[in-house]
Amino acid sequence: MMRFIKYLLCFTIAGVVMNSCKLGQPYTRPEMQVPASYRSDSLSGETIANLPWWELFQDTVLQDMIRTGIYNNLDLNAAVTRIRQAEAQIGIVRANLYPRIDYGGDGTFSVSSSEGDTDSKVSGSGVISASWVLDIWGRYRNLSEAAFQEYLATEEAYRGLTLLLVSNIAQSYLLLRDLDNRLIISERTLETWQDNLELVQARFNAGIVSEVDLKQSIIQVEEARINIQTFTRLRIQTENILSILMGLPPGNIERGVVLENQIFPPSLPVGLPSELLDQRPDVLAAERILEAQTARIGATQALLYPQLMLTADLSAAFADPTTIFSNLSAQIFGPLFHSGENKRRLEVEIQRTEELLFNYENTFLNALREVEDAMAAVETYKMEFEARRSQMEASTQALDMAWVRYENGITSYLEILDLQRSQFNSYLRASETLQLQLTSSVQLYEALGGGWEIP
Repeated sequence: MMRFIKYLLCFTIAGVVMNSCKLGQPYTRPEMQVPASYRSDSLSGETIANLPWWELFQDTVLQDMIRTGIYNNLDLNAAVTRIRQAEAQIGIVRANLYPRIDYGGDGTFSVSSSEGDTDSKVSGSGVISASWVLDIWGRYRNLSEAAFQEYLATEEAYRGLTLLLVSNIAQSYLLLRDLDNRLIISERTLETWQDNLELVQARFNAGIVSEVDLKQSIIQVEEARINIQTFTRLRIQTENILSILMGLPPGNIERGVVLENQIFPPSLPVGLPSELLDQRPDVLAAERILEAQTARIGATQALLYPQLMLTADLSAAFADPTTIFSNLSAQIFGPLFHSGENKRRLEVEIQRTEELLFNYENTFLNALREVEDAMAAVETYKMEFEARRSQMEASTQALDMAWVRYENGITSYLEILDLQRSQFNSYLRASETLQLQLTSSVQLYEALGGGWEIP
């Protein structure tokens, strides 16, 4: 028994020693040209990206829709399966780091006859063998590291997809509330213009106005009807989009807070550009993939050197455990002349690493651009909405004064029509601009990598 333990200890020590070397360079994060601050003026303080999405959106109906989407969205569920696949792949690769035990057997059955006598014979044999390819140069350890980093990349991809889903649901919901608003504006405008048409019809019948005024009034009423159909169609299509995002069949969508009463944080601090390296899921995923590819360089380098495999026949060990190492053997094998195949493989992996490095840098630059775009949108849409609201008030006042002028015979009905259309468009544009202002806040939140905490 002591002899068995001695052999086992020597076998283990030999394995640990032979597995101590590892080719390849350890991964270090590439140095990026990160600006000290964003181009647009930003508020100081903790970045809004650290705010969970359920604190950013105060509409409880919207919150419930996002939760439903997170649990039901099919693309998100597919991303979960990719995480599980990557996790299983780690186990497959890591299995190469340990010894393998295999079994086999064969049997024969023969029949012979002589002078009327029949004789049958059955024979068989079995074998249990162990083998271990020692990871001398760290090939399997590098492949294991690559598989682990790819697994982490799938997790980052899941976070990124979740953030995109939250953003898409919020933006679609705000658009739906805007379309609701614009449909109401169109319906109210249609009622007003129909009243105007009745007035012009009465004046035409009395011979006060020409038929041109009547036709122009009819054209205007039909224009309002066209807008109603347009916004009705867009609203149904937006409801269908929201349903699919929530993993549900197309159907009616519950409404919550109206567009004008949607509440967002009064300030939207963005933090520093360098924080995007640790906040943006797409940037982190690109870095994980780059790190995995870096490990593959070391794994490919190991193909240039010999490998050592230990084998043992364990069949006799069941009868006498002390003979477990009696048939222990070692084999060494490696490339001698492969016309530079393994060197070319190494060159391929190096070039792939360069490609992924450029991809990582490009992903970060696009992240910076998206933040800058969103910041500019938040600020400009805010000022644009103020101008739209002032325009809306001015158009209403101008229309009231025009009616007085028209009734006193100072101006033509054409001026009334122009101002009515101007007022109608100003109301529609004000609603749309408010929606875009709120949407830009959502886009900024997404660009910063917000929603990191996923329930």
